[in-house]
Amino acid sequence: MFEVKLYELDFNKIPECTRVICVSKYKDKWVFCKQKGKDTWEIPGGHIEKGEDWLTAGRREMFEETGAIDIEIVPICLYSISTYGLLCYADIKEMAKLPDFEIGEVKLFDDLPTNLTYPSHKMFFEKVKEKLLNKIR
Repeated sequence: MFEVKLYELDFNKIPECTRVICVSKYKDKWVFCKQKGKDTWEIPGGHIEKGEDWLTAGRREMFEETGAIDIEIVPICLYSISTYGLLCYADIKEMAKLPDFEIGEVKLFDDLPTNLTYPSHKMFFEKVKEKLLNKIR
């Protein structure tokens, strides 16, 4: 098992990131997706492709994995597993039909689902919730 570390965001020193993950809300509910053939939930996100910046990758992944077509994405922090990734919060304003890629189901939750694919997603979810609460206060 890889160790996951979180790092405060410094826009002057962002290392090259290979992934972007977006803890997301739609209509005041948390958005999770389930890959086809799996029975566990994930936070939407994925690889940053060659020629993409993190925001373009985040928007693409959110569309592919949730059907989001109007979205605001805010960076929260960096994380590292074997490479660096960017953890974001995504406020989804509008969703369309889910594209027929790797995701079989999208579901809205009041809180974190218990059956997660990746244990690190609990840490990511809690970090975003903490940042959102601190912003409101």
